Amino acid sequence: MLRLTETKLPIDHPEGAIRAAIIKRLGIRPEELVGYSIVRRGHDARKPEAILFVYTLDVELKNEKAVLKRMKKDQHLSPSPDTSYRFVAQAPDNLTSRPVVIGTGPAGLFAGLVLAQMGFRPIILERGKAVRERTKDTFGLWRQGELNPESNVQFGEGGAGTFSDGKLHSQIKDPGHYGKKVLTEFVTAGAPPEIMYVSKPHIGTFRLVSMVEKMRATIESLGGEVCFQSRVDDLDIDNGQVRGVVLAGGERIATSHVVLAVGHSARDTFQMLYDRGVYIEAKPFSIGFRIEHPQSLIDRCRFGKNAGNPLLGAADYKLVHHCGNGRSVYSFCMCPGGTVVAATSEPGCVVTNGMSQYSRSERNANSGIVVDISPADYPGDPLAGIAFQRHWEARAFELGGGNYSAPGQLVGDFLAGKPSTALGSVQPSYTPGVHLCDLATALPDYAIEAIREALPAFDKQIKGFAMHDAVLTGVETRTSSPIRIKRNEDYQSLNTVGLYPAGEGAGYAGGILSAAVDGIKVAEAVALSMVKRSV
Repeated sequence: MLRLTETKLPIDHPEGAIRAAIIKRLGIRPEELVGYSIVRRGHDARKPEAILFVYTLDVELKNEKAVLKRMKKDQHLSPSPDTSYRFVAQAPDNLTSRPVVIGTGPAGLFAGLVLAQMGFRPIILERGKAVRERTKDTFGLWRQGELNPESNVQFGEGGAGTFSDGKLHSQIKDPGHYGKKVLTEFVTAGAPPEIMYVSKPHIGTFRLVSMVEKMRATIESLGGEVCFQSRVDDLDIDNGQVRGVVLAGGERIATSHVVLAVGHSARDTFQMLYDRGVYIEAKPFSIGFRIEHPQSLIDRCRFGKNAGNPLLGAADYKLVHHCGNGRSVYSFCMCPGGTVVAATSEPGCVVTNGMSQYSRSERNANSGIVVDISPADYPGDPLAGIAFQRHWEARAFELGGGNYSAPGQLVGDFLAGKPSTALGSVQPSYTPGVHLCDLATALPDYAIEAIREALPAFDKQIKGFAMHDAVLTGVETRTSSPIRIKRNEDYQSLNTVGLYPAGEGAGYAGGILSAAVDGIKVAEAVALSMVKRSV
């Protein structure tokens, strides 16, 4: 097979156009092309009036060596890489201990799945509920303003990514092609097949629910065990070596290998680890607001006359502005045709996030507009970033009226420095509701200053971005983990043997795909260690 990149065709190209383009580009006779598969399909919208699909293709030819030799100077043609996944180990027959995985977000789910596929029969512990029960609790906050601190957007089967856009693109380097393993498992569990090749794949929340259940069933069929409402309150550490975990009810599970995949909001777990002496350091993250526009505005700006074309779907954007005060403001977790959701996990706090269904057909586009901050902004011990987040989440709760409504403001009023008193043409999607106010005190002064500078700059890239009636909703604080649980080259904690920090909560991922990839890598490290110990 040969890998052919940068094959461009009009978005309305007819059936057979790809085959014809391959034959033309390679200068071959039609009978020499045995077949092809689409590896990646993106689009080039730099000219909205003439948007192109851009394909990466794997092609099979009758005489590949001759074509490759003839076109050796063509940088867009090369041998296709081997992207198949191979297990690094198989559990030995004399295995006496089982690995424990804490958390069922993408990192924990894939760590557990791969360990189960290798025969290690993992025990997976989740503080929240199974995904369908968790969905009911999450809707309890969204519809009735009732928060369950142990079952919500952050905690429960599937992790925080279950209630998001289900975006699967990532900027991580992946020379081992772990991402393909992730996507393949998702398709096996019921994801739409096009996630294997579209450039910005997404699944949507409702599909994720059933997929997570199927992946759990696979783990259990391979001898794994998934335990819900099983919060880990302590680690049994003896002379720098993990010996077991202790659950909230007092039960102790003996193990020498613990995958810690708790997500970025497990603040009580971070405190326990810090108290136990596990090495933790503070790391940068970002804070800001959610912004909502009519999706039709974004579509027109991005796609011009092609706005609304079902082949393109709802348009997205990615924006960044470097401010005069030294801060950077950027769009985060942009959700085309989606909704802003309540994402707190603690009483007396308001947190926003974004979510889309597979169709991306809601009336608004939303995105985080966030400002970078660093540990210098919240000096103290390694957990000071958590206190910093809580402060602004509690402030948002107060500004929103103390009932889990979110504080909001029209962009025009925010830029003018005056409180909003009535909505305009954009109706916010956040539930339980939005309480209009002045957001000037919802974030630190430097963040407010930076966002006020960035919005007009973004308007130059997307005309209408700073429209008066666009809605800001506060606050976005859970962009990433405020800590990093540092690990060595064997994926173990720097000072705690047998503890394997993984995923977003440990500070090693940002999003579903990167967290899942990290979970696989950690699972491989656990498997190799367990095999070595059994010899």
